[in-house]
Amino acid sequence: MLLHLRVTCPPDRTEQVRELFGADPGTAHLALVRGGSVAPEGDLFLADVARESADGLIVALRDLGVDRDGGIALESVDAAVSHSAEVAEERAPGDGADAVVWEQVIRTTASDSSLSVSFVAFLTIATMLAAVAIVNDSAILVIGAMVLGPDFAPIAALAVSVVHGRPSVARSAALALAAGFCIAIGVTTAVAALGRVAGWFGTEVLAADRPATGFITQPDRWSVVIAVLAGVAGVLSLTSAKSGALVGVFISVTTVPAAGDIALSLALGGRGELGEAAAQLGINLAGLLLAALATLAVQRWLWRRVPGTLPPVPRRAMR
Repeated sequence: MLLHLRVTCPPDRTEQVRELFGADPGTAHLALVRGGSVAPEGDLFLADVARESADGLIVALRDLGVDRDGGIALESVDAAVSHSAEVAEERAPGDGADAVVWEQVIRTTASDSSLSVSFVAFLTIATMLAAVAIVNDSAILVIGAMVLGPDFAPIAALAVSVVHGRPSVARSAALALAAGFCIAIGVTTAVAALGRVAGWFGTEVLAADRPATGFITQPDRWSVVIAVLAGVAGVLSLTSAKSGALVGVFISVTTVPAAGDIALSLALGGRGELGEAAAQLGINLAGLLLAALATLAVQRWLWRRVPGTLPPVPRRAMR
């Protein structure tokens, strides 16, 4: 598991950066192009490093002020046919599948959790799908709404920002989560009200027996257990190299279906149903967030105990 680093380095720190990569046993391939960067001006380093070494290198580069006066770009290497790469992965501390590149996690979750048009659109469509699923008592539509909903990204970003002290990311994530659900529920409520006026369905929907979707308004202790387990799995999939588990997380939690039920209850005047759906939404959000916070804190504690391979780098004075 290799990551490719592209580092734009001010000329006065080129030798320090070169020594940094040279001292790291997880560096497989290293190239230096002097004067290779035009904006900002500087030298260009291209390096393939073991995933286990990436976080330490990025921290050391930031201590040198390279992120401020130059730049650090990071991307995954799909395949590397190289003996040097095999040696680097063997020498790097820890295991590549468990390694956490914190800067990558922070920036990925931050970019996926901003209050953008696409985020609101996906959450609104997912909430409307959930409402349709409840009206038709369709388990398939509920699963579709769960997978489509993008709400786990701001929850993860909120947890990451709290653990790593990034208040601006926390504010952005909290705004996206709160405003996103408010807009999604509001639009779905308006559409559901139109459906009621058109005679497509009425208040009987809330009183009907719904074997496939009744769980949405039946919060219990299992709701807490599922939310906590999903939060742990979601964070592990984001911080490790195994992101495929996220789909299972989306299908596990009842945030979007509960939002759809809240919208239907507002449109159809079901106060009891509204309270139960709101409780389900609150339990899932709280469980996901607390589990994410705990998992990140444990990961950070454990990864700090993995032996480092780089000597401390003097932090440059901020200008």
